[in-house]
Amino acid sequence: MKTKLKTLTIILLITAATFITTNAKADDPPPPPPGHDATGNVPGGGAPIGCGLLILLGLGAVYGGFRGYKFYKEKKESLLD
Repeated sequence: MKTKLKTLTIILLITAATFITTNAKADDPPPPPPGHDATGNVPGGGAPIGCGLLILLGLGAVYGGFRGYKFYKEKKESLLD
């Protein structure tokens, strides 16, 4: 009896949540700022990514080198044992 009640409660909660969220509506987006289309739309908003990309690639290379060295060291120790 308890399992049937628990299952029914879960089903009702999921159904209610589905109906509530499908009826939720978001507001319209705000209007674009003045002069938005003066020079055309810039993809990505004109955010610079060059330096950040180099830092990310450098950190990835350092991490990969560290993991490779750690794996090599563990493999070397296991061969000596």
